[in-house]
Amino acid sequence: MKSKSAARKSADENSKPKLVIKKYSDRRLYDAAASRYVKLDDIAQMVREGIEVKVVDARSGQDLTRLILTQIILDHAREQSAPLPLQLLEQLVRASDAATHEFLSWYLNSTLDLYQKVQDTLRTRLPEAKSVVARPIDFVRKLLAEHSWPTLPAPAPAAQDMEHLRRRVEELEARLGNQGEPTGRGKKARRST
Repeated sequence: MKSKSAARKSADENSKPKLVIKKYSDRRLYDAAASRYVKLDDIAQMVREGIEVKVVDARSGQDLTRLILTQIILDHAREQSAPLPLQLLEQLVRASDAATHEFLSWYLNSTLDLYQKVQDTLRTRLPEAKSVVARPIDFVRKLLAEHSWPTLPAPAPAAQDMEHLRRRVEELEARLGNQGEPTGRGKKARRST
């Protein structure tokens, strides 16, 4: 019985057209669609370009894709000064039971999917970023136009502010002046407003 993720994965694999490469007993790889022999570097380049590649044994028809991709990774690790992290390799070796292997596969696939989405987003947003660098004022204007910002009250003219402050000072002076006067019993204290 297949798990849901395995069923989904096999459905995804079946829905995408793949370039079939045949591997012969003399270790040569043949691309029948292009009618030419290919090398591991050619297959690596196809994968980088997003081409779905399937490598099969020419005699038995057995799927060798994982083996070939692993071989490409190993060859690349030999050439690079920074191969895969040691911790990752140790975890891959430790993932011998089915549950650990399935979880690790799910985790790596999820991480790679997220990485690919980020790369795609960066690729599609790059022209916008270039325009921001070239014309930052236009970008800010566009940003401000796209959002609804709360409107601030219009500033009062300076003459009105001065008149208001003058009246307020007069009121306060009148209050201070009235505090010194004694109030009678029958008289109400004068209030200024």
